[in-house]
Amino acid sequence: MSRPRFLPDNFTLMLMATVALASFFPASGVPAQWLNTATTVVIVLLFFLHGAKLSRPAILAGIGHWRLHLVITAITFVAFPILGWSLRPLLEPLVTPDLYLGILFLCTVPATVQSAIALTALARGNMPAAICSASGSTLLGILFTPLLVGMLLHVSASSSDPLAAIGKIALQLLVPFVVGHLMRPWVAPIVQWMGTSIKVVDQGSILLVVYSAFSGAVVAGLWSQMPLPAMAGLFVLCALLLACSMALCVFASRRLGFSTEDEIAILFCGAQKSLVSGVPMAKVLFPASMVGSIVLPLMLFHPMQLMVSAVIAGRYARRPGAADTERHRSAHRPAPPTGTGRWG
Repeated sequence: MSRPRFLPDNFTLMLMATVALASFFPASGVPAQWLNTATTVVIVLLFFLHGAKLSRPAILAGIGHWRLHLVITAITFVAFPILGWSLRPLLEPLVTPDLYLGILFLCTVPATVQSAIALTALARGNMPAAICSASGSTLLGILFTPLLVGMLLHVSASSSDPLAAIGKIALQLLVPFVVGHLMRPWVAPIVQWMGTSIKVVDQGSILLVVYSAFSGAVVAGLWSQMPLPAMAGLFVLCALLLACSMALCVFASRRLGFSTEDEIAILFCGAQKSLVSGVPMAKVLFPASMVGSIVLPLMLFHPMQLMVSAVIAGRYARRPGAADTERHRSAHRPAPPTGTGRWG
């Protein structure tokens, strides 16, 4: 029997189940300390695999398109934060103060990697540029996200020194990424042999981190402080942010004269936010009692962006001449990194 179209994807359902598990059976005390250590280990493993998946030819093929990368970076780290900050009079009354901080945090995190690449491929867009830009966004986020959090949120982060926070994030995300990429000649054959089963490691890592984050928040009284109208308002705000960011990506790409293939890459790299990078960064930047409410908007935005983007990617793929353009580009395209999925 075919899957009903209104159902979210399996990973979104697992995320919802993980939040429910943490709500009823949160980890506390010594188990919470062990869990915190385990999440650090799996985050390191996750970004090591990200580095191993990214091929050198893909980097070289996409790196020269600097105008496209500049537009995507500006949307991700300039337009998004300005949008979240400027809409404060509209956004804040609809949600609690902590959820509004989560909205601002969502606006500061980098773009997705795997889902952006997969959607660009599905829509028959400029995939080498998407690979380069999405991966570069993750690395730039290690520097930009802590700085933007300090500028916009004005909350007491777990590290009072922004440079210390950047260093801690770099140690957990950047160093494993670089080591994984340098070890690609030895690791990539193993990753390729594992095929789609590598998603078990990827998705399991995120579920463990989400469980840890929500356990700390539930112990601190997250749900008792979260009124139902605020949750409804959060859904509306995420939809509004997604619509505005997508419209901005399309407007900017057409206004600046990019091709349709480049427009696709700008849309799927610029209008998405990474759950993979955002949750680990939140654990570094905020006290454990705040992490759950901080990442909740990102967790709602994540499945929303995937479901909307999948529909839009299908429409792009059916555009006249898309198949001919794809055949022409495929002769010069490096192989995509293995393990790409829709969950990044």
